[in-house]
Amino acid sequence: MLMKNIVINKQKHIVSSACCLLLVTFLMSCSHGKSLWSKYERPDSILHATAVSSVLRDAAAIEGSDSVGFGGVKWQDVFTDPQLRVLIEMGLEQNADIFAASANIQKMEAALKAARLAFLPQIALSPSGTLAKVVTGDKKSDWNKSYALPVSASWTVDIFGNILATKRGAEVQLAMMKDYKHVTRSKVICGIANCYYTLLMLDRQLEILNDMETLTAETYQMMKLQKELRGAKETAVVSAQAANLSVKTQIVDMKRQISEVENTLSTLVGMHAQSISRGKLADQSLPEDFSTGVAINVLASRPDVHAAEMTLANCFYDVKKAQSAFYPSLKITGTGSFTNSLGNAVSNPGQFLANFVGALTQPIFMNGRLTAQLKAAKLSYEVAEKDWQQAVLEAGAEVSDCFVEYNSSKEMGDLERQRVEALKKSVDYTMMLYKMGTSTYLEVISAQSSLLNAEISQVTDDFNKMQAVVNLYSALGGGKE
Repeated sequence: MLMKNIVINKQKHIVSSACCLLLVTFLMSCSHGKSLWSKYERPDSILHATAVSSVLRDAAAIEGSDSVGFGGVKWQDVFTDPQLRVLIEMGLEQNADIFAASANIQKMEAALKAARLAFLPQIALSPSGTLAKVVTGDKKSDWNKSYALPVSASWTVDIFGNILATKRGAEVQLAMMKDYKHVTRSKVICGIANCYYTLLMLDRQLEILNDMETLTAETYQMMKLQKELRGAKETAVVSAQAANLSVKTQIVDMKRQISEVENTLSTLVGMHAQSISRGKLADQSLPEDFSTGVAINVLASRPDVHAAEMTLANCFYDVKKAQSAFYPSLKITGTGSFTNSLGNAVSNPGQFLANFVGALTQPIFMNGRLTAQLKAAKLSYEVAEKDWQQAVLEAGAEVSDCFVEYNSSKEMGDLERQRVEALKKSVDYTMMLYKMGTSTYLEVISAQSSLLNAEISQVTDDFNKMQAVVNLYSALGGGKE
């Protein structure tokens, strides 16, 4: 009896000591305030001069600008060409990268569900039965039958936020996967649009080359006739022929470029390489009214930038998990069993047995592993913070580049239109003067060459302006799904 009391008192002392240790550790963790249970908050440093000063080079960051609204418009409201819409819809349905991004989201949703269920106890059923018989010489014993139907449950009490940090980390990883899908989707849409507009530009340039080929062929025939009737120099005929052949060479090269872009666009939309049905460059209509201000919060919410921030948030929760590893863990287990296999204590039919155990584990010496893990987690957080800040800066530079490209292409296109009109008149006047004998063949060929280059440059500037709109749409977030 005395021994029993000693054992009971000792057990009480151990339980009391464990409870005191747990209470002291809990109070120590509380002294750190938000360190273990806090949620991720965006660092203030990203909103200061480092980011704001570089959002746009020529304008201050402002809220509520038209360009900000443009980044949230659905792609159907931006790209109105019906044939382009068909191509984009095909790309969204068949593109392999989008399918992979969707699969990654489903995987992360399953991981998040598992992380949430980690708060609940684990329950397992493991029934067993035994038949045993002892044979010694001629003596035979009866079969000894035993069975057990145990149900065990274990519950890890999340006292110091380890499971909570894991769950929150899974949440931000899911958000990051959704961002990646949005980025992939935006790239597919804008890639298809840029290829489509490239085809329209090449088509228009091919039309110009065909017209110029006709014009240079007429010049060549006129030079030959002048040589036969008026004794014009052979040099004039050869130069005219060379100009005509040069244009024909450009036509062949232009057709090659068109085929290559068609192949690229076919791949983007998930088709075999084939000819693409399309409209005309002159019939395209894209938004043109943009302000030059962009809010810093808009850039920080851009899918790829937001994904970088979610990487930072995930590193934040990795730090929380590494910190919680220094504190004790409490695991409660219980077992209930209906059995007859407990020697003389249990006989057929079986009886129900129950057992409950609470285990407290406090790390004391782990060969420096916990300290190294915490240091690595903090360094990963610092790297992720720099990467996120860099992503915001690059997003601001990208938006600024789009504005610069759009404004310069628009201005250059207007100037090229005026230049083309002037060169058309120059070609007409030069041809007229040549027929009258007051101009040379070199002036005619030079005027035609200048007109060709100006018309192609005008088409290129118009395309660059359209491409800048597409890239700006992507740079501001790529629209809503």
